[in-house]
Amino acid sequence: MPHLYAIAIGSNRPHGRHGRPPQVVEAAIARLDGEFGLFDASPIVLNAAHGGAGRDFANTVALVESDLEPVEMLARLKAIEADFGRRRGRRWGPRVLDLDIALWSGGKFRSRQLTIPHPQLARRSFVLQPLAAIAPDWSLGPLAVRHLTGRLARKRPQG
Repeated sequence: MPHLYAIAIGSNRPHGRHGRPPQVVEAAIARLDGEFGLFDASPIVLNAAHGGAGRDFANTVALVESDLEPVEMLARLKAIEADFGRRRGRRWGPRVLDLDIALWSGGKFRSRQLTIPHPQLARRSFVLQPLAAIAPDWSLGPLAVRHLTGRLARKRPQG
């Protein structure tokens, strides 16, 4: 039986073939659709960069179906990033494509190279907001994604 994965997708550097970050994200969605069963994808949103990442990010979340187990899925996602020109560099740096497993239908998972749910998920509005658009009732521990999104919005200073 296939697993359902929530894949967080981000880009803040242009790509020679795909164009600006929103188009890179669209191309990544198409690639995920070609390699796995694309179940749904949220609208693409633009978000301010964090840390030393520089340019703003284009972000979305795609739900894909796959028979792969989490570590195998992670390896496939890293291969897709490399195909898009992603090179490992400094943490929080600019990147052509970033693919992270945010959640999967198997619940919690932990290995040396991967933790699901993503450890920072509850604090990342750039993942929670797109995820809430397509899977608001997906449980992240005792709370659903929509609840976590609401909590995070209330914590943000109003300006």
